[in-house]
Amino acid sequence: MSDRGAAVTDATDAARAWLAQDPDPVTRAELDQLLAAADAGDASAAADLADRFGTRLAFGTAGLRGRLGAGSNRMNRVLVMQAAAGLAAYLLAAPGPDGPPTVVIGYDGRRNSDVFARDSAEVFAGAGLRAILLPRLLPTPVLAFAVRHLGADAGVMVTASHNPPDDNGYKVYLGGADDGAQIVPPADAEIAAHIQRVADAGDLASIPRSHGYETASEDVVEAYVAATAAVSPAPGSLEGMTWVYTAMHGVGWETLSKILERAGYPAPALVTAQTEPDGTFPTVAFPNPEEPGAMDLAFETARRVDAEFVIANDPDADRLAVAVPDADVAGGWRPLTGNEVGLLLGWRAARLAATAGAGREASLACSLVSSPGLAVVAERYGLSSHATLTGFKWISRAPGIVYGFEEALGYLVNPETVRDKDGISAAVAMLGLVAEARGRGATAADLLRDFQEEFGYFASGQVSLRVQDVSVIGRIMARLRAEPPRAVGAVAVERIDDLLHGLDDLPPGDVLRLWLVDGSRVVVRPSGTEPKLKAYLDVRGETAADARERLGALEAGAKELVASE
Repeated sequence: MSDRGAAVTDATDAARAWLAQDPDPVTRAELDQLLAAADAGDASAAADLADRFGTRLAFGTAGLRGRLGAGSNRMNRVLVMQAAAGLAAYLLAAPGPDGPPTVVIGYDGRRNSDVFARDSAEVFAGAGLRAILLPRLLPTPVLAFAVRHLGADAGVMVTASHNPPDDNGYKVYLGGADDGAQIVPPADAEIAAHIQRVADAGDLASIPRSHGYETASEDVVEAYVAATAAVSPAPGSLEGMTWVYTAMHGVGWETLSKILERAGYPAPALVTAQTEPDGTFPTVAFPNPEEPGAMDLAFETARRVDAEFVIANDPDADRLAVAVPDADVAGGWRPLTGNEVGLLLGWRAARLAATAGAGREASLACSLVSSPGLAVVAERYGLSSHATLTGFKWISRAPGIVYGFEEALGYLVNPETVRDKDGISAAVAMLGLVAEARGRGATAADLLRDFQEEFGYFASGQVSLRVQDVSVIGRIMARLRAEPPRAVGAVAVERIDDLLHGLDDLPPGDVLRLWLVDGSRVVVRPSGTEPKLKAYLDVRGETAADARERLGALEAGAKELVASE
């Protein structure tokens, strides 16, 4: 038998074994149909089976995330219950002194999120843990808040954030010493090992399940609403403030609306077609505010109501997007970049920290691919700054953190209550900034100009190389290490930081950071979620035009730097 034939046979055998334990009639029917087609000689069905069963969806520092469907390489009830049983075993291996571990479970509006959450709660309860299910679909930040608020040992959020409609995921948080942050090594590998042992047993029916889980009261949501409203209460009357909000078919609006009322902000004009949760995301090709076209309905609404600014959350409301009027842009509206919003909120945090008398023990933190302008802000106000590996699992752990952000629209403005990115509290902080600007006759767009006049003209960009063969990325990174570039474009390289084996307080990562003689910076790293090699570019200019010119030249040089072989 050929290798291809053996792979097909292995996948078919694995599929039949999977059917024997799958409790979901939908995925069972899906798999029955595929097996029948493959048995009849359908090559595409055989290839589909090989893709579904040729590997297993990996559990890592982002938990699980993948396409819905039957198979070990898909998100489904079998995989989720195996994950829950593995996480339970991990927690029971080191139980706390106050009885069995407690796990709180949340879920958003994606397909099967509620099913996966209840399955998890039943498995946790069946394992003897205290399982607490949040009362209904809610934003990811509410789950992150609940882990700390309830003193839980762990939390699970069923969400795929802003991924395509057919995806779902499983994010894991740890309490105790981890303070409600997402998992990092070695916990991820230890949990994964427990999950693999459950999966290897191949007997889902033997996993104990119980309906003895609790449902959290509305008090948890109310506590989050109160804490988030306190981030930035409205400074007096805001009569006439007109703005637009979109939930991007996600779960943000119900919670945000309560916070707006509590904090005293006027209600926005809603993008009504995107306000209610809908896991099919019918009005957007890709439910990510950063994607071209995703904000079109928000801009249409903004033009209709003559809005001052637009605010958007992604579907699970852990990210924030902001847009302002700009007559020089087609359509009249310009989304601010994640770095621009991050620097504005960082400036706000620095002012608050300085007013409170904080010194070097307080810090502003961002990922190492986010704008170096944050360190300039921190230095101006006598605070520390930290650049971490990408992801809020690292940013949230920065020593003395009072604020953190990453360029991919993630912001942590209230680390004392939520140790993760939070698009709702960030929205409230941004509303506070806009309200303050209005009080002195300025606009939302003026905020960025104020920052530039105070700290300089920072500009950021990105160059990506998408590949069919991911081994190409490894070869390019190896080449850059073996033959370090002397220049990027016409600008000489001053030094290179290689994070492969860690650097200073940074853990190991496949990252190269190039510092250029003109103060520019290029960070090269493989994408963690796509077959891409990414180069993140940052410049600082004397004027806005100077910054744009520097960035354009750097982009041209970076394209040559990461060019495929």
